Amino acid sequence: MATKKIKLKLKVGDIVRVMRGRSKGKEGKIIFIDTEKQRAIVEGANIVKKHEKPNAKNPQGGIVEKEAPIHISNLMILVDGKPSRIGRRLNPETDKLERYAKKTNETLK
Repeated sequence: MATKKIKLKLKVGDIVRVMRGRSKGKEGKIIFIDTEKQRAIVEGANIVKKHEKPNAKNPQGGIVEKEAPIHISNLMILVDGKPSRIGRRLNPETDKLERYAKKTNETLK
């Protein structure tokens, strides 16, 4: 059974705050989004330790700390330093959908 691709309101490069989980309260930029699993990797949040074998990039090997994916339902975009929900509306001038912050009603890039 194929998984359904869902249109997400968050994009790579958005500054978000983690609202749930062990990294609650941390803020960072979205590095990667997996649309099928609805998960995002946020810079500096949800740090885990991975055991790596020696390779060309890391000849010594050992334990490496890296970011793990977080479900997008646990993230909120920051607008002027405050978390806000995101909506989509039709721009009357360009007839294209645009994202906007529901708290401040301002258009997001």
